Amino acid sequence: MGAFLRKDTKGVKDDFDYVFDLFPRLLEREKQLAGTLSGGEQQMLAVGRSLMMQPKILLMDEPSLGLAPIIVSEIFEIIKKINKDGMTILLVEQNSNAALSVADRGYVIETGHIVITDSTKNLRNNEEVKKSYLGLS
Repeated sequence: MGAFLRKDTKGVKDDFDYVFDLFPRLLEREKQLAGTLSGGEQQMLAVGRSLMMQPKILLMDEPSLGLAPIIVSEIFEIIKKINKDGMTILLVEQNSNAALSVADRGYVIETGHIVITDSTKNLRNNEEVKKSYLGLS
């Protein structure tokens, strides 16, 4: 569906191959209706569908929400790979540890206001962030 308006059939085929390489589980379920996929598989499908549009930036809002921890780990590994492959990603995520593991830069938002912004390395070492958001002392 993400490639519905595209005319470059070779590019569409290449992008299908890329998405199925990222998410081999989707290839296994290629003929299955989207509504019958698990929550994690539906999230994979949403990301794959988005990538088929060849966006300049991928906006992700809480990709880990409601997923089992093993699937969350898988999703964040995929996010890292997509970013490494050249895609710019804007990630909104309450799981601070997971978000900081894939991001280059972070913004801490409280009640709609940015209260801290820095590189992820500096955020991980910031005592306030460690105590309030990472569960570390």
